[in-house]
Amino acid sequence: MNRSPARLNLEHLKKQAKELIRLYRRQAPEAYARFRHALPAAAGRSDAQIAALDLRLHDAQSCVARDLGFASWPDLRRYIEAQLPPGKSKAHRVRRWLQLVYAADVAGTSDRANPRVAARMLAEDPGLVADDPYLACAIGDEATVQRTATGDPAWVNRPGGPLELPPLVAVTHSSLLQIPEFQARLHRCSRLLLQAGADPDQHISSRWPPGSLEAPDDSNPLSALYGAAGQNHDLELTRLLLEAGANPNDNESLYHSLEGSVTTGVLLEHGARIAGTNAMYKVLDDESVAALELLLRHGGDPNEPARNAPLTDCGSPLMWAIRRRRSPRCIATLLDAGADPHITTPDGLSAYRYALQFGLTEVAGLLRERTGDETLADDERFVAACASGNESEARRLRAARSDLPASLSPQQLRLLPELAGAGGDDAVRLMVRLGWPVAVRGGDWDASALNHAVFRGNSGLTRFLLEHGAEWTEQHGFGDNVSGSLSWASCNEPISGGDWVGCAQALLDHGMPHATPDRDDPEWVLLAGRKKLFSDEVRDVLLGEAA
Repeated sequence: MNRSPARLNLEHLKKQAKELIRLYRRQAPEAYARFRHALPAAAGRSDAQIAALDLRLHDAQSCVARDLGFASWPDLRRYIEAQLPPGKSKAHRVRRWLQLVYAADVAGTSDRANPRVAARMLAEDPGLVADDPYLACAIGDEATVQRTATGDPAWVNRPGGPLELPPLVAVTHSSLLQIPEFQARLHRCSRLLLQAGADPDQHISSRWPPGSLEAPDDSNPLSALYGAAGQNHDLELTRLLLEAGANPNDNESLYHSLEGSVTTGVLLEHGARIAGTNAMYKVLDDESVAALELLLRHGGDPNEPARNAPLTDCGSPLMWAIRRRRSPRCIATLLDAGADPHITTPDGLSAYRYALQFGLTEVAGLLRERTGDETLADDERFVAACASGNESEARRLRAARSDLPASLSPQQLRLLPELAGAGGDDAVRLMVRLGWPVAVRGGDWDASALNHAVFRGNSGLTRFLLEHGAEWTEQHGFGDNVSGSLSWASCNEPISGGDWVGCAQALLDHGMPHATPDRDDPEWVLLAGRKKLFSDEVRDVLLGEAA
């Protein structure tokens, strides 16, 4: 296949993918052969086995992308979007390339960095960075960095280039650190800059809203260390900066290091303070007992008060761990480290009751061992039975109390969207069948259960909620409705394996209007009069053009 960039046209490639999936559904041997050659899931499989995979449009798009040398369809799409129409200057092309090299808080965009596509563009056009020492920092061009530092010693601490970055920040925030062929070069450039006198605490102000590239947010500084430890999770570079004297207490590095856990230990070894960073809460967003133990060994306070919402709704790491439905092992780790089992939420709910409210019966048992039994009211027992999926007990309690669930408190009712957002499908279905108000809003982004289900790509729960009275017009805390949740999630895929196509079809089947093309921008559609962007597969379903 011709891989010439000049011949890549997104609409043409979309049509290729649609034709491939049509041939596949007609059991065409050439479609099986193409999938077998390009799609890892089909490699080495027989035609019958490939047919049984029930491949979809996104698989065909992946196949088209891989045929062109890209790791994925999103990579191919970003590559095409980064190309410029004829007549645009090199400066425009460099700016597009930098938006692939750097994250949004540095580049001043809303997109993630994409080092794979940035590396491909550079390979095709090495002249992109010619003679610019700041761009040389982005790729680890040692000769240019050395020559510039030698000729102008003050340069190593002077911001500049298209993004106005200090040289060390330009190196440590470069996402090309994640590409093996660039990593060692970037490490050497960092050493070179530090030896030439670069301040290890170089920083910029964030360009993430409310900041921008033109008017950075001075209240939110981003250090060189944050690029190494929090963005790229590069252990060697993090260690290099710390040994050169970088301040580990920059209010970003430790918190974001927990997203990869690779650099957390070295930050703590060099004096990173845990208190006041929300690290004791961040570590509980995922099931990472090893990282939790690491923080506790370095003085993390299992009773550290929360500083901001929604953490303050819980009040302590123990309560946050319960809300995040962490494992009994994780909860036991907190308790063994001194977490107060008698802690209550700001509303006065005990940890034991809070655990039952989230259906964590085993965790509640751990807490009861430390606090003793508590007498539960009927409404609390009803909520606990629903949250744990104990249908017989929930129905028994409702039979004795006909006012349930209508008489539950607003806090209790918000458990429906909370559990929908946490993947507690069985509990949500039971609650709805027993009369829970289906449109009640809650969770981190104040959304209905339907919004949460669509966000997670949970098509089965989406259809169930719609069949039980949920509506696509239900709002969420970002000022949009369920179609907005579908838009963001289908484009960004926050949950691996989500079925946003199935969610879209369920919404259409239950009253959401079809979309219409936006004549001014073919990538976007109009839905109920509002301009929105969806993944290609979802867009086709909403337009009634599914392959």
